[in-house]
Amino acid sequence: MKWWALLLLSVLAGAWSSAAQTTPVFYAESYRKGATRVTEERFEARLTPQDPDYRELVKDAAGNDRYEMTIAPQGPSGDTKITSWSVRLRDLRHNIYHNILMANQEPSSASENNLWWLNPNPSSPVSIRARRIVRVDSYYVVIQVKDMHFTPLDSPYLDSMTVYFEFVNADPRSTP
Repeated sequence: MKWWALLLLSVLAGAWSSAAQTTPVFYAESYRKGATRVTEERFEARLTPQDPDYRELVKDAAGNDRYEMTIAPQGPSGDTKITSWSVRLRDLRHNIYHNILMANQEPSSASENNLWWLNPNPSSPVSIRARRIVRVDSYYVVIQVKDMHFTPLDSPYLDSMTVYFEFVNADPRSTP
């Protein structure tokens, strides 16, 4: 094979590899608009059917517990199997709001209103591997599924999911 053909093949392989690794990014702004900032933090939640729920208190910039983030399993009614997880963020000072990670208070199928739903179904409004960024008040919440596993492999039932979270005050879209 000629050297230029090898060069062309390696360039094409590199381009395909970087395109295949590009993570889609979905951005939305919460219906909550305010000046509250948070104490920045990053963490991972490992979810399984044996330990399906997760709770994290998020502090405001002054160091006070201000928000409660919870993750809960979703599945067929009357069944114990898990098909997805939902992330909710609640302001501890304003309990009337159900989930401030939503763009609108009314449910809809629009992707920007479903960044909180970690649904691996291919017809889901948001790709399961997407980097999800939601601006709430004057801070940002980043959610990204890092790993998941089905049992059996070809079933819709999840037996684990690892989710990465960031609470930051600067727009994370400017950093990878």
